[in-house]
Amino acid sequence: MKLTLLALSLFLLILPASSATAQDIESRVEHGYADSGGVKIHYAALGDKKNPLVVMIHGFPDFWYSWRDQMTALSNDYYCVAIDQRGYNLSDKPKGVENYDMRLLVGDVAAVVKHLGREKAIIVGHDWGGIVSWTTAMFMPQMVEKLIILNLPHPRGLNRELANNPQQQKNSQYARNFQQPDAHTKLTAEALAFWVKDPEAKKKYIEAFKKSDLEAMLNYYKRNYPREPYTEDKSPIVKVKMPVLMIHGLDDTALLAGALNNTWDYLEQDLTLVTIPKAGHFVQQDASDLVTRSIKMWLKR
Repeated sequence: MKLTLLALSLFLLILPASSATAQDIESRVEHGYADSGGVKIHYAALGDKKNPLVVMIHGFPDFWYSWRDQMTALSNDYYCVAIDQRGYNLSDKPKGVENYDMRLLVGDVAAVVKHLGREKAIIVGHDWGGIVSWTTAMFMPQMVEKLIILNLPHPRGLNRELANNPQQQKNSQYARNFQQPDAHTKLTAEALAFWVKDPEAKKKYIEAFKKSDLEAMLNYYKRNYPREPYTEDKSPIVKVKMPVLMIHGLDDTALLAGALNNTWDYLEQDLTLVTIPKAGHFVQQDASDLVTRSIKMWLKR
């Protein structure tokens, strides 16, 4: 297997950024819904439907709008579709923690791809969208052409760090808090938008979170995040079969970079890893231009 380490070089930094702006993206996207076993999954789409399909999956706490910069830059060459995961914004919000099982989250992605009349897509995921993307790639490889992951180590790597790295255990206290039965009662839409730096964007986030189900958001943690005592997964490895691009902001305090080690052991094809100093967990916004240029260059290589 070939490992490509994509340096943050002068060459990459001088690549021209997209001249289009993402500010007016809401007036340009087309909205739609896919049916996933009776659950409506909302998506926003930009680009020519005849172009290769890119499906973008957000994490917590977020919604489709997280990908506005990347959608704008990629839409000349790709049909960009950003979903609201179940429980968020305009997608359905089924009650019950069992309705947020990883199997169903992967099914939502498959439902969108099929709804759009495609057999496969380039899958892009961040945070919870990242683990949904990893899982889709592992168990529905026929549907994934290429895989792009932002700030979510391979689940085996995260599991290893939770089992063996005291700092990762400490920094995952937030997840243990979210697993408590009444955790959603301590959240507000305003508080969840704490990380959004742009004032106008923050207004949109607060509006989206008010449309969301706060308990549903935390059901992702209750159903799918490992629980103490943490033990390393020793089951047979299901290797990812398609090329992978990983982009990781190194100032992420929730998902430490140590979990990136040995990712290549879980892959059958090449890995390109971009690590970005001074970018945090929401790397697609913290280092938007660099993330976008890295994705464009990798897809066109």
